[in-house]
Amino acid sequence: MVTKQFTGSPDEADLRRADSLGREIFSDVANKWALLIIEALGERTLRFSELRDGVEGISHKMLTQNLRMLERYGLVERTVYPVVPPRVEYTLTEPGQALRVTIDGLCDWTHRYFGHIEASRRRFDA
Repeated sequence: MVTKQFTGSPDEADLRRADSLGREIFSDVANKWALLIIEALGERTLRFSELRDGVEGISHKMLTQNLRMLERYGLVERTVYPVVPPRVEYTLTEPGQALRVTIDGLCDWTHRYFGHIEASRRRFDA
């Protein structure tokens, strides 16, 4: 993965531009697994296996990749304890918690309009 370098102000991170760092961040963070991981963490601290159990259908590889990306963006903090076997825990940082508020809104929207969307899908697919 080639990461774009950004040297301007945050106002220049235009999501409408294909080559903007803002779009790269948005694309990475708005993937289904990242959203589900952030929602699963909530206000808790979880171990890798607890996260894998909490995000149904995610593979070990996808969980690892997404946790690394979220840690790189400063949304998740990874704590490694020097014990045998190693114990690793994950928790949301302050920016991660702020993003979670947005994700909670998306979850609320999904629950509110689920019936409407399902009915529209049935009509469209008929």
